[in-house]
Amino acid sequence: MALDRQLEILAVCGVGMGTSLMLKMTAEDALRSLGVEARVENTDVSSARGMTPDVVIGQGMHTSEIADLAPVVITVSDFMDKEGLESQLRERLTEQGWLK
Repeated sequence: MALDRQLEILAVCGVGMGTSLMLKMTAEDALRSLGVEARVENTDVSSARGMTPDVVIGQGMHTSEIADLAPVVITVSDFMDKEGLESQLRERLTEQGWLK
């Protein structure tokens, strides 16, 4: 990893409870598989607006509201699809130079 710190990642849903927690766990698994050190938090859209993450992950209806919040915004449709999220993370983190 090219960063000298952990990535800050937000798993976002409408109210910051059930779906964002599932997404957080899926993201942690995907990041572990990629060998990426990151702190993943789950939150709701309103709280996310006051944060400065490196990556935001969530459903399109939520990520579109906070698209300018982070350098990387990833839209998912299946919160449990670890392989799909891992693929998106690999591509986007490599684009940023955060993953070699």
